[in-house]
Amino acid sequence: MRRVGTWLLAAALLLLGNSAHAALQLQLKAEGLSPAEQHASQALIDEAMQALPPRFIAQLDRTIAVGWTDKMPANAYGQASLVSELDLNRNLLATLTDGSAATRKTQRPHATVRREMLATVVHELTHIYDRSRLWPDAERHLIQRCTRQSDSAGLVGLPDQCRGQNARRFTLSDDPRLLDLAGWQQYVGRRGEREQHNRQIARSPDLYETSSPKEFVAVNLEYFLLDPSYACRRPALYRYFKEHFGWAPPAKAECAKAFAFLNAGNDFAKQPLGQVDPERVYAVDYLLAEANQNWVSRWGHSMLRLVICAPGRPRGPDCRLDLDQHLVLSYRAFVGDVQLSSWDGLTGAYPSRLFVLPLAQVIDEYTKTELRSLASVPLNLSRREVEETVERAAEMHWSYDGNYYFLSNNCAVENLKLLRTGSNNPELTGLDSILPNGLLEVLKGRGLADTSVLDDPREALRLGYRFDSFRDRYQAMFEVLKKHLPIPQDTVEDWLSLSAAERRPWFDRADLRTSAALLLLEQASFRRQLLLAQDEVKQRYLGARDLKNGGMEKANQTLQQILANSGFLSRPAELLDSSGYGLPQPSEWQRLESQSSLRQKQLQALTGDLDKEVRALLEPSRAAEIAANEANVKYVGEHLRALHKAAGGLELP
Repeated sequence: MRRVGTWLLAAALLLLGNSAHAALQLQLKAEGLSPAEQHASQALIDEAMQALPPRFIAQLDRTIAVGWTDKMPANAYGQASLVSELDLNRNLLATLTDGSAATRKTQRPHATVRREMLATVVHELTHIYDRSRLWPDAERHLIQRCTRQSDSAGLVGLPDQCRGQNARRFTLSDDPRLLDLAGWQQYVGRRGEREQHNRQIARSPDLYETSSPKEFVAVNLEYFLLDPSYACRRPALYRYFKEHFGWAPPAKAECAKAFAFLNAGNDFAKQPLGQVDPERVYAVDYLLAEANQNWVSRWGHSMLRLVICAPGRPRGPDCRLDLDQHLVLSYRAFVGDVQLSSWDGLTGAYPSRLFVLPLAQVIDEYTKTELRSLASVPLNLSRREVEETVERAAEMHWSYDGNYYFLSNNCAVENLKLLRTGSNNPELTGLDSILPNGLLEVLKGRGLADTSVLDDPREALRLGYRFDSFRDRYQAMFEVLKKHLPIPQDTVEDWLSLSAAERRPWFDRADLRTSAALLLLEQASFRRQLLLAQDEVKQRYLGARDLKNGGMEKANQTLQQILANSGFLSRPAELLDSSGYGLPQPSEWQRLESQSSLRQKQLQALTGDLDKEVRALLEPSRAAEIAANEANVKYVGEHLRALHKAAGGLELP
């Protein structure tokens, strides 16, 4: 039953599978209907038949009786019974007959009562089509055994012998490619199984589609056949159904070439709404942040880098120089609190969402703040695979709201699913890895990742295949200090562990080059102090969550406002109303631009407030050290400018 449940019996299908008719016929059960009711009913049936693909009609070779019944829940529109009957809710017949159903609005997905009735006929016929394939007798034993084990989601979660390459694909809703696109991905680490829950829940035309693969097929065929914008809103599924049926209904004249996305960069003064044109994407790289001692990062962090050409530049290797255009796709746990709980990460309490970030920010985040190097390894994808991976990333950006598990559904797993579904590259089928660094090795082993670009470290840095941790740069600056000043420390870590007051006496003894090195190191020390302060505030916040002292309550309110307002950067669908679905269309971009700009302005104001309030929460010693560090940065900068001017150089800004 559409929206309530469908009565489809596999056993009956097996028994009736050999019945032969020339093609599908819908026969109206006219008994008890007035001439006007018969006419309106037949018009609905005829319109549904005209919408169906020719192959659908030819393969569903049976006569199906269509009638009206009053034995149906009030909220239901229709149901398919067994394999040869389709009943509609008689409560709707009057509005269909007098024509008011065509204008009567409804809160349901297709807007009017009549469109809902038409969609219901298509939906229920799809269920019959989906379960009405013919099988050789030799395969019946396997089909019967698998059917007995299946749950309401079809073959989701069944063992290999029911889902393996040697098993016949005996329903449309069990096709592996369809399951990938629909959101029932291969379960990484459990070969042959599918994930039980569909998390592509944002921007859905009808959440009923996520209840099972069977319902997904039926709901999406409604839109494939009845909505001219389906090809633009769900392009991958449109191509899938078009290929399956060898036919497609007329679509919109032309889809937008670019996909909208929200840039989750930390520059709140910048308009977050952006566009990416797949034709301008030269390559997709596997971007790996090396591991560090933090337990959640001990295997690295997996991301994808879109190498995007600057406007006007022909697509080619030179596009790698357009770093300001490049974007990073990063699945991260969206933490709705300032804490990062190990237990919550293991149990999937954090939402997993696809962030789109500027490459420059990602480089700074890892190399300067976390002191971790980045490796950007080109993936060997065809032109089509690159463009369809970008398309899939856009779809996931707007639709996916998963659960992040550090050990089973982490960044590596999410990126593997994105690459597998987006590119549809056969080398990714059956590939398994739950570790970011392990996934790179597996991709290399399959010939999908070209790690040779990292063989020459100097060339890799020059061409942007590697971004070194600033730790080495800081150590090099420290060596400059060691050469010109008699400081007793041996490593940059030892130098930065000194207090700001202990480092300051050396500043006046520094020459021009040494002062430049000192400035870089003082900036590094300041970033280190901010990280320590962040951890300190987190610990105080967690320890005083229920207390109303020390300004904690006010800071907590500001924190919660920031988290609430920044959520749209990872779940952008919340900026749009519920009338649309799939990829946002140009008609929706204006609303996106205004809503995202408003949120950004709120974040910009809140961030300034939070800085003042959080500093008030620091231990006096930490606050004093940060202030002293800031004073050091200012002092060294002024000293450097004075030396430069004295040497006859232009005045530094």
